[in-house]
Amino acid sequence: MNKWQMQQVKQRLSEVVHLSKTDGPQMITHRGLPFAWIISDEDYHKFAEPKENIVDFFQRSPHRDIELPIERRKDPSRDINL
Repeated sequence: MNKWQMQQVKQRLSEVVHLSKTDGPQMITHRGLPFAWIISDEDYHKFAEPKENIVDFFQRSPHRDIELPIERRKDPSRDINL
């Protein structure tokens, strides 16, 4: 089981936490709707830590050598009241 009602989790938290390690993320529902997840430390680090930084991502792009015609708009700026 990977779907738990909030009431069940309150009574069986230790079991739910252990299952997150062995069976994967555990969904907690509240009033029949998804509310929260309990995940293992290993799963947390998979999602929380970036795999690579954005510079490396763009440098790997097959489109990195394409020149884009970028021009700044010449519209007048608008007045704002401060």
